[in-house]
Amino acid sequence: MARVGLAGVWLVAGGSKVGDLAASVRAVHAYKLLPYGVSEVVGAMLPMVELLLGVVLLAGIGTRYAACVSAALSTVFIVGISSAWARGLRIDCGCFGGGGELEAGRSTNYFWKILLDVALFAAAAFLIRRPRSRWSLDDVVSRKGRA
Repeated sequence: MARVGLAGVWLVAGGSKVGDLAASVRAVHAYKLLPYGVSEVVGAMLPMVELLLGVVLLAGIGTRYAACVSAALSTVFIVGISSAWARGLRIDCGCFGGGGELEAGRSTNYFWKILLDVALFAAAAFLIRRPRSRWSLDDVVSRKGRA
């Protein structure tokens, strides 16, 4: 369940951004942590990385490696959102599309976004320790190696 759940989150997150890469770039730039040129690269690549992680996890290929990347991304997201919160920025995290400055009256919900990323990190940590699961290609390859 951890593998499929984590895959689903990455697929939804990447899928919601891939159609509007300019919004993804705006979201990354809104954190004011990277120079604009770097924000452009990160914002354009992030949806592709999320989609790739989702597909790899869903198939169960190289699960431990995908879980390591997932844990690293979750950590980066936790640090980024915490930094925005600590600096008093009022931004939409861009986690599932959109991003940038929030309109007046909209809540940042930083606590809940950080909590979601902590849960994603926990799922990834579980998969790092126990990467093989039923109905994964890792499991199929492992069983063939034992036969």
